Amino acid sequence: MKLQGIFPPITTPFNTDGEIWKQKLQHNIEKWNLTGLSGYVVCGSTGESVALTTEEKIQLWEWVARWASAEKLLIAGTGVESVRETVALTNRAAEIGYKTAMVRTPHYYKNLIDNAAAQMLYFRAVADQTKIPIFIYNWPQITGVDIPADAVVELSHHPNIIAIKESSGNLEKVMQMIREVKKGFQVLTGSAPTLAPSLAVGASGAVLAFANAAPYAAISIWEAHRTREPQAAMDWQNRIGHAAYLVTAKYGVPGLKYAMDLAGYYGGPPRLPLIPPTPEAKKEIETAFADLRG
Repeated sequence: MKLQGIFPPITTPFNTDGEIWKQKLQHNIEKWNLTGLSGYVVCGSTGESVALTTEEKIQLWEWVARWASAEKLLIAGTGVESVRETVALTNRAAEIGYKTAMVRTPHYYKNLIDNAAAQMLYFRAVADQTKIPIFIYNWPQITGVDIPADAVVELSHHPNIIAIKESSGNLEKVMQMIREVKKGFQVLTGSAPTLAPSLAVGASGAVLAFANAAPYAAISIWEAHRTREPQAAMDWQNRIGHAAYLVTAKYGVPGLKYAMDLAGYYGGPPRLPLIPPTPEAKKEIETAFADLRG
């Protein structure tokens, strides 16, 4: 399975009562279908998965599978703290038609599992039992757990672990993994501010929150890389840098959802306890995205 190109971890649309808004989800999916995005990650961190019930996750997987165009690869975000529940969620997504699952590093009991041995045990135990291949999702800025590159190299030899989404922005780590993992194992970046450099050193693609609001900008970097135009890729990289920072590191999901509203998608409010951006934050986002719309 090739994980190439740009995959947005799609946001979950809520109404003002905090309920999932089905029609707005359909609107977003049908609009993204018209782009060159390679597929969708459903129920990732950007989808506020930690604030969703199991029933809501399953409903989202079903709806997106119904509306996604046939050429889009469907990826389920299924990682939770226990092996048992992660396996159950992954296999349910497989029944719905998802081809692979993105599984984040467990992190709640940091004092016990922030080490290579515990992380490797978790991913091997999950992969041993899932009906579809999985890939590792590493986002140490949020989880506080950074799976070591050496552990990823070891896990790359498991036949049902096919990739990693590395969201740390650590280009040196990305390069080490690309050099040392088993042939065929894919390294994707989850960091929009380092997209072009990551592709240049061998990343196969990217899972980018930023692509929810500005898919064409992210795709432009991918296409410039694919057609071997590094100068064009870096030109686009410099254009998106500040905007990507605002809707990931600085303002997170609420800021991203506001940027989506500006671009003709439905972002809407986040689910509590997250709160919408302030008027000052909105103004900053508007300025940064002014040249990236459409």
